[in-house]
This record gives sequence, structure tokens and C-alpha cells, in this order.
Amino acid sequence: MTDKPTYFPLPVHRPALIDFLSTRRSNLAKVMEGPGPDPQTRDKILEIGARVPDHRKLTPWRFVVFEGQARSDFGQYIASAFMAENPKAPADRAIFEGGRLTRAPLVIAVISSPVECPRGTPRWEQELSSAAVCFNLCLAAQAHGFGAQWLTEWYAYDDSVNAALGAKDGDRVAGYIYIGVPRARALPRARPSVQSVTEFWEQ
Repeated sequence: MTDKPTYFPLPVHRPALIDFLSTRRSNLAKVMEGPGPDPQTRDKILEIGARVPDHRKLTPWRFVVFEGQARSDFGQYIASAFMAENPKAPADRAIFEGGRLTRAPLVIAVISSPVECPRGTPRWEQELSSAAVCFNLCLAAQAHGFGAQWLTEWYAYDDSVNAALGAKDGDRVAGYIYIGVPRARALPRARPSVQSVTEFWEQ
């Protein structure tokens, strides 16, 4: 007697999910406010964010979470880095730069951290995985009813800020994900014509 093959059901058609993905837009961090996700929801957003393609299960990324006072505390490093590069800038600009992370009640930094792989997984593929994490966090937050925006801005590329973030050699900031309650609806934006960026290969 032979074992019968196992057939897995096809994915379920989800019209509501299709509509969500078809109309999704980023929310501006500058128009966000509290409250942010509670700890249980925050952890669920992180869990969903980590469900991305990850070649050979290397997990070449990690999270740094900013909530409450931590946003302002870390902002001191951002302000110091800005003034070091712009010593003649007015004091109010330092205050502005230091308040960047306070624009939303929850900010998640995604650190791309490629690892050495005995089987030779390319660094580029590992970096692409961290980008997928950033977008998945946005989707997870918006699916929970919050606004979300994926930003880098200048401080994502500053060595002293990244050192304060705990970045190691070879690490890069893939993005800061701002999550909160938007005070205004996301504005529509022009989208590329799919036909203009699509080709069908033929011999």
C-alpha cells in the first residue's frame, strides 16, 4: 500500500486584503500623534515585520525600538551630529533635529546586518531582505489601524548616530519606521504606469 500524496489547499482569495494593498499609501510622520501601539500590538507588528523572504534563514537584520523618553534621548545624538557638521546653524535647528524621532509615538530602526554565509549568499540578497522587513513593518502597522512611514533621512547615514544606535562594521540603517495615529489622511500621489515599466521577454 502506497502513501497518498498530500495536497495543500490553494491560498484563500482575500478581496479585503487586495483592496488594502491596492489603495495603501504611506502616512507622513510629521502628522502623526499618539497613542501608539500597546506592547502586545507592537510585538505583533515586529513579528509580522520579520516574516519576509530570507535566503537560507540568515536573519541579516535586527530591530531597535524607540518609545517614550528614548525618542528624545536618542535625539540628542542626532542633534549633536548635525551641529558637528553644521556649527553655524541656529540653535532652533538643533532643537528641530533632536526632535525627529518624537514625530511619532513609536519608531523602529531596521538595521541591515549581513552575515558571512558558508554557502555564499550574496550580501545584496541579504540587504534586500532588510528592505522587505521595512515595508512589511509598514503593512503590519497599517493593517492594525495605524499610520506608518518608512524614512531614512540624513541621520541614517551618519557614522556617529549609527554608532549610538549600536551599528557594527558592515551594518547599515535600512530605515526608520514611524508608527502612530495620523492627524490627516494620506494624500494620493502619482503612480507609474505599469505598462511603461513592464516588458514581456521574447526570444
